[in-house]
Amino acid sequence: MRLLLVLAILTATVAPARPGPEVTTDGGTVRGSRTGQVESYRGIPYAQAPVGALRWHPPLPARPWSGVRDATASGSPCAQTILPTGSAEDCLYLDVTTPRGTGRPVLVWLHGGGNTMGSGADIDPARLAARGVVVVTINYRLGVFGFFGHPGLAGSGTFGLQDQQAALRWVRANAAAFGGDPRVVTLAGQSAGAVDVCGQLTSPGAAGLFHRVIMQSGSCRTGQPTYGADGEVRVGVGGFWAPVADRERSGAAVAAELGCGDVDCLRGRSTEELLRHEAGFGPAYGTPTLPENPVTAVAAGRVHRVPVLSGNTRDEARLTTMYAELPLGRTLTAQEYAEALRVAFGADRAAAVLREYPAGADAGAALSALDTDRVFACPQLRTGRDLARFTPVHAYEFADPDAPTSSMYFGQRPAGASHGSELAYVFDLRVGPYAGLTPTSLTPRQRALSDTMIDNWAGFVRTGTVPWRSVRSYAPDRIGSVDGWTAHRCSFWSD
Repeated sequence: MRLLLVLAILTATVAPARPGPEVTTDGGTVRGSRTGQVESYRGIPYAQAPVGALRWHPPLPARPWSGVRDATASGSPCAQTILPTGSAEDCLYLDVTTPRGTGRPVLVWLHGGGNTMGSGADIDPARLAARGVVVVTINYRLGVFGFFGHPGLAGSGTFGLQDQQAALRWVRANAAAFGGDPRVVTLAGQSAGAVDVCGQLTSPGAAGLFHRVIMQSGSCRTGQPTYGADGEVRVGVGGFWAPVADRERSGAAVAAELGCGDVDCLRGRSTEELLRHEAGFGPAYGTPTLPENPVTAVAAGRVHRVPVLSGNTRDEARLTTMYAELPLGRTLTAQEYAEALRVAFGADRAAAVLREYPAGADAGAALSALDTDRVFACPQLRTGRDLARFTPVHAYEFADPDAPTSSMYFGQRPAGASHGSELAYVFDLRVGPYAGLTPTSLTPRQRALSDTMIDNWAGFVRTGTVPWRSVRSYAPDRIGSVDGWTAHRCSFWSD
């Protein structure tokens, strides 16, 4: 009897692991993994590696493979300075997280990170998938590789946007194999990913590739706040969009610095050399991908007319304005704040801004409120108003004052509902500044709020509608309407 027991244990020990689920795509078969009722397929190539002669080339369809491809690990993040050893130019991969069943709506996620950092693997969308949504998270080229411009280079300033469209075409061709409905696709993103979503609303090449959009803390009008360094306080706002000629001038300057007379020479430079020159590259308009500034296109109604869910966090700039204080090693003084406003706005306008946002006892908090309104909330609401003239727009504001804090936050005051804080309420976060935030990071009341938000997001993905009319505020102690335009003093910033 004892011998039989030992044999049984040995048999159980050496028995092969149960094979993961398999799906056949247009490129070949992939084997993923299953956790509960959700299946995951990671590291699926949607385009050829953009290396060598394909650096700064429009994405080409991935080459098919034979046999069964392992799909249990995500592909490398796209080359970036924040992950110099873990990222690569060979990065055009996507992950699919899917519930069982067929005919499910699909959400395609564009990660944030200023178009210079991040990856699709930053989030774990299993909780959203469990609500009956097929979630596809993608990598796209970033920084100098995604948005490089140079005279005579076709596609200047738009390679990252073209990658996003290539991934959407892959979804259209393969969603059904994973239980998704290619006729019900939502394009969603946060921060720069949401800015890109807004850009895709205006891109001719994106026509028919998605049927609703979600823009979280990013829109066509969103800016990039900039602050001083080396003890000098400055307050500025950079734009995401620029004419293609600007990107080409930046690229020509990089080429000259590297001693290259043409793009072929630049293609021979190493990834590391080029990463040192990523500043100055972002999405370009005046191109086939973006014929005009997306702000202009949205205002004129030259957009894909699909339902929109758009929102911001209540204290967006609590995360970004800390960079005004970090070089100081202390809180901002009222004098420094007033001088920064004078330099940024000019004397007359600065006086009006100072009356609207007085320094009070905490000048840093005043700057945070100012930039929350002018850089994030009001541009989000203004873009929503522009779009609402042509298509249904539903607005929200995330307002949990005690939301878990990003590991990137080293500010002088509580982070509040700062930029990116809503992500932990819709997804589990695997890597990046919010890594490790899961339902166990939330209090019971916050978990209840998270469940409501996921239900609302999933409902919008399914139907393109939401159960509210005005701007919905999400906080643990209150879910209800809010006048975001007034709360964020948007009339002041519209003057």
